[in-house]
Amino acid sequence: MLINYIRSIILYLVVLIITRLMGKREIGQLQPFEFVISIMIANLAVIPMSDIGMSIFNGIVPILGLLTMHLMIALFNLKSVRFRRIVCGKPTILVSKGKVDEDALKKERFNVSELQERLRENNIFNLSDVEYVILETNGDISVMTKTEKMTPTLEDLKIKKKYEGLTYNLVMDGVIIYSNLQILNKDKIWLNKQLKKYKLKPEDVLVATINEAGDFYCQGKKVKQWKKRK
Repeated sequence: MLINYIRSIILYLVVLIITRLMGKREIGQLQPFEFVISIMIANLAVIPMSDIGMSIFNGIVPILGLLTMHLMIALFNLKSVRFRRIVCGKPTILVSKGKVDEDALKKERFNVSELQERLRENNIFNLSDVEYVILETNGDISVMTKTEKMTPTLEDLKIKKKYEGLTYNLVMDGVIIYSNLQILNKDKIWLNKQLKKYKLKPEDVLVATINEAGDFYCQGKKVKQWKKRK
């Protein structure tokens, strides 16, 4: 039992490291070859995890082989458009100029109900509002609505808005993020001055952030608030 426990931990760490090396794509954004390799890695990890008679290295070596295959395919994928089309396929236009392409739906094994469901996931509830729908190689859809149905931008409304830029975490759950302070050319003394306005110390802060426009946000921990009430 203990051996199974230890082997499970080792294989979990190996698969976790392999997954991190494969990149940061979400499951829904995996290309076909990435999805297949992910399934194979999971299956290979289960066998030595449950079979004590099998050497753990016999499970790790094939996983490393799949990682090598993944990295090679990913490299060729970056270098060659033709190879990318062979391995990943190419996007398919399901709706063109407001008209549903029935042949494209049949080719991709889509039906109108599924198309409408995907549109609702994109906050579009009327098929007549759509100009183009493209089925991407990872299975997601990209939607372009008709011009008159597009959400107006600030530029369209001729409204100027202050630039905010990125938001940086300065304190998370009582821990100061010194790397972000360094990026902003700030120090702990400056941070303490900002928190003092809220009558808080860093260890009492749930979250404190600032954006590139200088907008500072801070919220204290509830635990500390309860203590003050007492």
